[in-house]
Amino acid sequence: MDIKLNSNPHIYRVQAIYIYTMKRKDFLKFSTASAFTAALGLADVKASEMLKNNSFGESALLCTTCGTKFKLSFNYSENCPVCSNDRQYLPIKGQSWTKPEDLSANFSNVFKKIDEHLYEIRTVPKFAIGQRAFLILTPQGNILWDCISLLNDSTIAFIQSLGGLKAIAISHPHYYSSMNEWASAFNCPIYIHAQDQEFVFNASDKIIYWSGKSIGLLNDIQMMNIGGHFPGSSILHVPFLSDKGTVFCGDTFYISPNKKHISVMYSYPNFIPVSLMEIKRINAQMKEVYFDTLIGAFDGQLINENAKELLHQSFNKYV
Repeated sequence: MDIKLNSNPHIYRVQAIYIYTMKRKDFLKFSTASAFTAALGLADVKASEMLKNNSFGESALLCTTCGTKFKLSFNYSENCPVCSNDRQYLPIKGQSWTKPEDLSANFSNVFKKIDEHLYEIRTVPKFAIGQRAFLILTPQGNILWDCISLLNDSTIAFIQSLGGLKAIAISHPHYYSSMNEWASAFNCPIYIHAQDQEFVFNASDKIIYWSGKSIGLLNDIQMMNIGGHFPGSSILHVPFLSDKGTVFCGDTFYISPNKKHISVMYSYPNFIPVSLMEIKRINAQMKEVYFDTLIGAFDGQLINENAKELLHQSFNKYV
């Protein structure tokens, strides 16, 4: 069996599988067993069983490409089902995983105050997709919009100092990340549209699957189902952060670097567009939403005036 030490000293290659920071004793045990079975010309059952049973530790692992955390019982010899979907991608080098403790040791979260009622939470250096989460403060309690993989003591302490969380609202499956750990830490529900339930691979009783076009959360904040990128792709409408309302879009809508264009795609990394019919449907739906500010998933994605007009201008270019 081919086991090679990657140029990164913390990554070991096991055929097409990467395991981060494998314990030395497990590596030696694994390599010895593999060499023995290879010498006998036998199928490497022991190696595959070790991967299947996650014998490399007691932690459930996270996909390093999308940041999704799976159950301890997940078969880590298989590819990440989120990245296997055409909306995402599997790296050329193959599937890779990391442990939560290694994520905490090598990454940190930074907090940026955008407004009196709004904070950005971002992981540095960039991990996986690299999206931002947003903490929205309201008199009735706080909402986390979208989620990131890293949750550490300093992040919990920061959010608790501002009143904790009443709800977590997530735009689409690429940002589920470590949502169950966040919900458990703050004892709050997670709101996910029911049309994306099939993409939840680590279910919990904290998840509320809502249906229909919209659902009210706190202080007149609403989640709205838009579709396009995923069937359940949603935005968050916050009426009090700007004169005409603010829309948090995740990457249900994608804001260009020059902030003059807005797009919606079936797959962003693979450049697969949605149909013209979908563009027309979404364009018509957004005419009913009152807003002037649009905030996207990634650093710098903020349009703080005339966002609605720009969105419709961009969509009309498709037509």
